[in-house]
Amino acid sequence: MRVRVPHTLVLLMGGIALAVALTHIVPAGEYARRTDEATGRQVVEPGTYHTVPASPAGVMDLLRAVPRGIGEAADVIAVVFLVGAAFAVVDRTGALRAAFAALVRRLGSRAWLAIPLCCLLFATGGALENMQEEIIALVPALVLLAARVGGNPLTAVAMSLGSAVVGAAFSPVNPFQVGIAQQIVAIPMFSGFAFRLALLAVALLVWTWAVLRQVRRVPDAPVPEPAAPSDAWSARSGLVMACVVGGFAVFLVGQAVSGWGFDELSAVFLAVGLLAGLAGGLGLGGTATAFVDGFREMAFAALLIGFARGIFVVLNDGHVIDTLVRALATPLEGLPPAVAVAGMVGLQTLVHLPVPSVSGQAVLTLPILAPLSDLLQISRQVTVLAYQTGAGM
Repeated sequence: MRVRVPHTLVLLMGGIALAVALTHIVPAGEYARRTDEATGRQVVEPGTYHTVPASPAGVMDLLRAVPRGIGEAADVIAVVFLVGAAFAVVDRTGALRAAFAALVRRLGSRAWLAIPLCCLLFATGGALENMQEEIIALVPALVLLAARVGGNPLTAVAMSLGSAVVGAAFSPVNPFQVGIAQQIVAIPMFSGFAFRLALLAVALLVWTWAVLRQVRRVPDAPVPEPAAPSDAWSARSGLVMACVVGGFAVFLVGQAVSGWGFDELSAVFLAVGLLAGLAGGLGLGGTATAFVDGFREMAFAALLIGFARGIFVVLNDGHVIDTLVRALATPLEGLPPAVAVAGMVGLQTLVHLPVPSVSGQAVLTLPILAPLSDLLQISRQVTVLAYQTGAGM
């Protein structure tokens, strides 16, 4: 029998309705919180849970949860729109396709070099901007390259989409994933850079080895005739990619020196999109059109964030968040922290099925996992890594 999964927005609206019901069923309670002098963030005080007057939600609270969720997550939604649109502009210039086409032409049939470099290229795309849909335009060249190095279509998928997923899952700078997650749990954006970069290097080495191993198992097949490249690397392409790298560099410096956050990240990538469009020859009108198309592509992800935040709004107004956290923490007390972290990874993996947006998933789960990690004395950096791994992989 075929099982049909409801639409994600239907599931999230059902989650809001369930949250309303929980405010009538779950006892209201709160933990005391204190300001951590070392980090300046609010953390939960273990052993301070106490009951508070109930605040059950009604029908109007259910309906207001979505607009309130969108309002409370406005800075996250702005990042999704503006950073996503900036990369839509970059894609419109053809710089990414030109870079890959140049790689295909230069490497030819040297499998020992082609596959590792392709894995590195796409992992970089995943780490920088959660690359996924952009790969579709590269499928013909990918299949050709895979055949040249003795692989098959599965090789093409593995060294492109697979590498991009690995890059996103362990990225130290992905604004849609680690950036949003760290902002939600109140730790500096893109902190823990060196540790995540080391994990990414190990994960990418393992993945590249797996792709090479898969190629060795492919039976010999005729190599198709090379197609004429439709994209050529040019000075314009180099300028566009320099805009992207420069944007990340400017934000990282600003974050380290001046404590920049989401608003500054949105502002920097608004500038990146404008400069990339002009450098790529789109002109002002073409750049504006590419921005609009990027906004359109990001609209669904933004809606998911607003709906997911609506669940937290209802639970928080009903004062049942801490009660739920206490219920989750009690059976885990006394267990090794690694067990709890493994459970967080499993939870994120399951949640990813109905909520495929990694940014929407962060807004949905991390407001609960952050105080839970405080109670279990688990670093919030580790909690973010558990989210990244479960949601990304």
